[in-house]
Parts: sequence; C-alpha cells; structure tokens
Amino acid sequence: MFRLEEARVEDAPRLHALVERYAAQNVMLPRTVESIVQTLPDWVVAVAEAPAPAVRQVVGGACLTVLAPELAEVRSLVVDPERQGEGIGRCLVERIIDMARARGYQQLCALTLVPKFFLSMGFRPVEVADISPKVWVDCQHCPKYECCDEYALVMDLVPNPVLPNYRRTDLPLPMKSPNWVPLDLVS
Repeated sequence: MFRLEEARVEDAPRLHALVERYAAQNVMLPRTVESIVQTLPDWVVAVAEAPAPAVRQVVGGACLTVLAPELAEVRSLVVDPERQGEGIGRCLVERIIDMARARGYQQLCALTLVPKFFLSMGFRPVEVADISPKVWVDCQHCPKYECCDEYALVMDLVPNPVLPNYRRTDLPLPMKSPNWVPLDLVS
C-alpha cells in the first residue's frame, strides 16, 4: 500500500536516487538533488504505508513542469523497481493531471521511451514540434539532442485548447535516433 503526498525536502535524496537509477540505464535524464529541491512544490511522491509511522519510504515520484503559460509536462516519473506493477505510476500521473488542471494549463505533455503507459492514460502521440516549448527550454541542452529516441505525447486538459504556434525556425528540432520507429497505434 502507498499514499500520495506533497514532496518534502527530506524526500529529495531518495527522489534523486530513483531518478539516477533510471538515468544510469539511459531511460531517463538525470536530475540533481538541487534541481529537485528547487522544484519541490511541483513534485508529488508515493510513500509506502509503513508499520512504523516515523519511517518515511518514498517509492515513487513525479514532477509537474511549466513549459509555457498553456503547456506543462509530466517530468521525472519514477517508481521503485521493486514496487512496479502496483499502480503507483498511474496514481502519480493522475495526481499530476489534477495539479495541471488546477493550475489552469490547457495541455499536458510527456516525452518518454515508454509511450504505451501514457497512451493507456489518454495521451496521444504528437510531433515534438507540437510541444516545441519543451525543445527550446530543455531539449537543446540534452545529450540526446542529436539522436533523440523519445516519443512526444500530449493530453488536452480542456476541450479544444487554444495554443499559440510555438514553432521556431532559428533552432533545429532534435534529430531522431536511427533506432526510433513511429508509434504503431493499430496493434
């Protein structure tokens, strides 16, 4: 069992350890403890129900990141590998969706290597140019920029969102990895 809570300062090292575990496998971008602490109000954590209430065991987390006034991102979604399959990731994303709606965002995006999970939650695939504030804010600094293997997905948080044209012509979009394949939504 677990419960969702707002992240606390003491959760930052555990969140960092979870993120780094996945970053070492090249399935997530690394984060520093400092960057996690700076964004704590935007994090939600899954805390294991413990027999001793004094023991706080963070088993997952996710961050809501602002990309533009209308657009936010699900970032750094992590679940302890020993706790996967318990619905923790789904609950974390549902809470992030609620946070994004409450803060007035029209659209929520995710860049992921595991699109099936987000598709099952109602996200739809888009071209990275459709969420280009992500590109201009973060992607251009990413070590994978020249060989991106992530999928871009979005969820509309309001009916018929009105979004500005974010496309820029002064910066190139990330290049897709030669191993990247489009999503097969038929099977």
